[in-house]
Formats: sequence, C-alpha cells, structure tokens
Amino acid sequence: MTTDALLGPAQIRELAGRLGVRPTKTWGQNFVVDSGTVRKIVRTAAVRPGEHVVEVGPGLGSLTLGLLEAGAHVVAVEIDPVLARQLPETVAERDPAGAERLTVLPADALAITELPGPPPTALVANLPYNVAVPVLLSFLARFASLERVLVMVQSEVADRLVAPPGSRTYGIPSAKAAWYASARGAGSIGRAVFWPVPRVDSSLVALERRDPPGTTASREAVFAVVDAAFAQRRKMLRSALAGLAGSSAAAEDALRSAGVDPTTRGERLDIAAFARVAEHLPRG
Repeated sequence: MTTDALLGPAQIRELAGRLGVRPTKTWGQNFVVDSGTVRKIVRTAAVRPGEHVVEVGPGLGSLTLGLLEAGAHVVAVEIDPVLARQLPETVAERDPAGAERLTVLPADALAITELPGPPPTALVANLPYNVAVPVLLSFLARFASLERVLVMVQSEVADRLVAPPGSRTYGIPSAKAAWYASARGAGSIGRAVFWPVPRVDSSLVALERRDPPGTTASREAVFAVVDAAFAQRRKMLRSALAGLAGSSAAAEDALRSAGVDPTTRGERLDIAAFARVAEHLPRG
C-alpha cells in the first residue's frame, strides 16, 4: 500500500488525464477528490472489517479505496467500461492487499438482478444524481441482505428521502423508501470535494432495513397507490385514486374502510396507511 492509499486531487486528475476520461452528465459523474470526506463516509457507514459491501458508481476509485482500507470486501458496479477496466489496476497499485477483496462488475446498476460472491450487508455509494432514487429503491427491493445503506445524493433528493408525512418534501421517494427502511440525514458534503465541482449541494442519507408494514397487499399494489396519490399532489385522495379504484365512489369506500379521510391528500399518509388503502381497493 502507498503511504496514503486514497486518491487526492492531483492523483484524480492525473488518472483521468491518462485515461482520457472527461466526467459526463449522462452518467452523473462527479468524483470525490478529498480523502477526509471519503473516510468520513466510511466511518458514517460503520463499515466493519470483513463485511461485504456493494458500491454503485465507483468512478476512479476514491470511495472504493476507502472501503477497502476499512477491511471490507467490495463489489463495485460501474457502467463506464473504461473506469471498470481501470479500477482493479488502481487498487492493485495503491492497495495491493485490498485488491484481493475487490470485485468489479461492469454493468448498469438498474439492470442487475444478482451480485457475485456472498450477499452484501451494506450499500455505500456516491450515487449518480440522475439515477439516485431508482438505484436505491431497486437495490433495496432486489437485495434483501442489505441491512444498512449510506448514500451520497443531491441535497434535494436527500430531503425527499428522509421527509416525514405532512412535510412539503414528502412524496414518492419518501414513501417507497419507508417500505424498506427508516431513513435519516447523516450530514452535508461541500461542493469543493468534487471534481468537477457540481452546481448543487450534496448530503448523506443513512437507511436501516426494517420489516415492511404488515399487510395483505403486495408491494406492487401499495406502490401503485403511492404513485396515484402523488401523480397530482393537489387532488384529494378520493379523486387521485379514482382511476385505480374504478371510480371516485369506489375510491372513497376503500379510503373509509382503511380509516382514511377521503378528502385528505397523499402527503398526509405514511406507508402503513398506503398499505391499508391498497388492501381495500377493488382488485381487477
């Protein structure tokens, strides 16, 4: 291992220049260039030696090296083929012992349904801004072994993920994430630690897996109610759910049976209430 295995600004720029890599908006690439920030993320994620961690969008390897430094086994999912090929070489050069604990999966994170090796217990990632919520929800759905998640996302997205019912930012991401886990804000990240410097602020969100609400409705049915409830936020639920129920009257009956005021709006309901509504909606 080098004196400091982690990557700094000079190493990031040299590596990117050597590879001919220009960060793209298409893949939401903003690379962390501050080793202190990387270690803060790893500490906040409470990564344990020997733990199996999945990372999405490792980029040039800043966070990957931090996870390996903590003793984790890492499966890194990278969509950019150039970066996917380079990552094992970077790790082998800067942390030869850690290289034995790294597996790189060159793939689109939204398309994968299985991961190599033992099931991961943690997801730790600097998620590409443009796909942060779909990636997070898909991984929680597909990999039940995930006990903990720590992701860095755009601050606006973080606010939505952790928002409680009744708040201005509560919506589809908040409700669906709550099906799988409890979410809390875990700190802000300054713009200056990235290259290129983003035009938005970033924040950490920590999630702890928990059981979904006890319900006879399927997750798909509950999420359909969530989607309909927030499709037009200003609509009362009896109107918002009319299409799903078949009519406003049927929606009102289902809401009353679930103990929900038909004139309320979706932003007032927690995930357990959405599940109760889904139980009482007519099934086609």
